[in-house]
Amino acid sequence: MTQVSRSTTSGRIVTLMHDSAILKDNPLGDPTRRRVSVYLPAAYDSARHRGRRYVTLYDLAGFTGSGLSHLNWRNFDENLPEKLDRLIASKRMPPVIVVFPDCFTQLGGTQYINSSAIGDYADYLNQEIVPFVDGEFRTLASAAHRGCFGKSSGGYGAMRMGMAYPDTWGAIANHSGDANFDFVYGAEWPAVLTHLQNFAKPLLKTGKQSVTPQSVPGEDDGRVKEFLTYVAETPPNGEKPLSNSDVMTLMLLAMAATYDPDPAAPNGFYLPYDLHTGERIQARWRQWLKHDPVNMVRANKRRLAKLQGIFIDCGWRDQFHIHFGSRQLSMQLTRHGLGHRYEEFSGTHSGIDYRMDVSLPFLAKALAP
Repeated sequence: MTQVSRSTTSGRIVTLMHDSAILKDNPLGDPTRRRVSVYLPAAYDSARHRGRRYVTLYDLAGFTGSGLSHLNWRNFDENLPEKLDRLIASKRMPPVIVVFPDCFTQLGGTQYINSSAIGDYADYLNQEIVPFVDGEFRTLASAAHRGCFGKSSGGYGAMRMGMAYPDTWGAIANHSGDANFDFVYGAEWPAVLTHLQNFAKPLLKTGKQSVTPQSVPGEDDGRVKEFLTYVAETPPNGEKPLSNSDVMTLMLLAMAATYDPDPAAPNGFYLPYDLHTGERIQARWRQWLKHDPVNMVRANKRRLAKLQGIFIDCGWRDQFHIHFGSRQLSMQLTRHGLGHRYEEFSGTHSGIDYRMDVSLPFLAKALAP
């Protein structure tokens, strides 16, 4: 038998099961029993630190991801537990507990806010997972010692957590989080509308056309439902994987379900563009803009002022143009007297986990007792 010993500088992963009452009967029928994985630093098991309690950080995964995926082995790179081991062993940051929640959905993810079309994932995180973890591990169970971080949709989620729940979160780190919706989403909708034509009935035909807008602007004429059925029926064995166009289309439909849900609408949400003409429906787009962090700073400045740390960064070559939104968000924070750390770097939206070498020590130190 081969025995594998654990280094005295390596943390360990504990995975628990949690049954959610909040996600029960969620509109997508997604699982309510979910894994919650937790990184415990090496010091947690040391006899010398038997009674010590720890700062806790929550990893909010980006769209199509789950916290569980950040535990996977990576070629020529570190996964997140290995990064934490290195940062802690080198004394770049103090030991912390890190939680990897699973907030994946049939629409590919969540923006970590409540939605009648997806589920109440803000409540799930704040009202269930946080107290569940505090009850299982030696955490410093207060907002002053609890933070969250993420990239892309996870960065957006971290920003929204700070804006709405300062009694739960004491510091946040936002890597390339969605902001400036006119750029980050508006630029993608034309290709998505073209892709959805493949699922329209009847299919488009060559020849003379009589062009009219939709009879009910913002409602699905059947093509969105057809597309979602196609996604749901895609074999999970990888034989016929979703295309890049499929994933982008799914993402923008997930955003519509997040930012403009309505149980009375087809599929439970409205669309911000006319499916026939491609015209933006301004009344619907205004619902999206209410959720743009750039537009939310003023109304939430008192909550944001309670945070002990706000970290924002973005690559200036981000292919979704999020660097412009990040700049505007930083400007709004400065305009309202809200201290924060804003950084840019030469990078895109991809392959930027190395930036956590900066954000994780920032959070751990901001939340330290």
